[in-house]
Amino acid sequence: MTKLLTLTNTLPDAPRESQSFWARIANELAEAIARGVYEPGQRLPSEHVLAEQYGVNRHTIRRSLASMCQKGLVRITQGSGTYVEDFAVDLIIGKRTRHRQNMAQAGLQGRFEVQDAQRTRATAAMAQALQLPARSPVLRLQVLGVGAGQPLHVSDRVFPLPRFERLEAVLRETGSITDAFTAHGVTDYTRKESRITAQLPGPEVAALLKQPVNRPVLFVTSVNVDGAGVPIEFASTWFAGDRVKLTVTHDDR
Repeated sequence: MTKLLTLTNTLPDAPRESQSFWARIANELAEAIARGVYEPGQRLPSEHVLAEQYGVNRHTIRRSLASMCQKGLVRITQGSGTYVEDFAVDLIIGKRTRHRQNMAQAGLQGRFEVQDAQRTRATAAMAQALQLPARSPVLRLQVLGVGAGQPLHVSDRVFPLPRFERLEAVLRETGSITDAFTAHGVTDYTRKESRITAQLPGPEVAALLKQPVNRPVLFVTSVNVDGAGVPIEFASTWFAGDRVKLTVTHDDR
C-alpha cells in the first residue's frame, strides 16, 4: 500500500502574513497531515470545530478544505465529512489484467459492483472493437471497481450477445469479471490493447468516484479476447487519478 502523503513543500514562497486566511489554514492542515497528526483515512474535525479552532467562519474553512481536495490531500464525502486521502493502489495493465488479483497484490480486497445494465445495439465503435456486424445485440454494463471500500474506477463494459447472456447475473453474484467469463466457458482471456489518456470526468463519473469534476482521471479504453483471439469485451474505464497508479507491463501475466 502506497500512502498518498508526499507533501515535501506545500507552502507558497510568500510570507504567511500576505496569505489569505483560507490559504493559511489549508497550509497548516496540510502540514499537520504531513507530520502524521491526521493519519491516512482519518476524518478531519468538522467545519464547526475547525472554524472555532482558527477563529474564522465556516465559509473560510469550507474554502480551505476545497483547496486541499483539489490538490488530492483530502476527500469530501457529502453528509459524512472530510477525510485524509489514504492510499494509492498500483494497478497492473498487462496481457492478463484481473481486478481482484491486482487488489490482492496490493493487500486489499476488491470487487466489481454493477451500477447499471442494459441490453442494446452496438454502436459503430462497439461493433468495430468487438468485430461484430453493425447494430448487433450487446450487453452494456456500468461497473464500479472497489478496493478497501474505496471507489477506484468506473467502467462502461460491452459484451456480445447471446454469448454472454448470463454475465450480468454472475457478475452481480461474484463481483468478478473472470468468474463471469468462466461461467460462460471462457477459462482464460487476454488484453489485446489498452489506450490511456488523462481527462476531466463528467458529473456522473465524478460522483461515483467521490471526487470533484475538476480533478483529472486516467481514461483507458481496452479490448479483451478469448483463447481463439475473438473479442469478448470492450471497456472504457475512468480511474481515480489520486487513488490509482497504472503500471503497464509487457510480460505474460
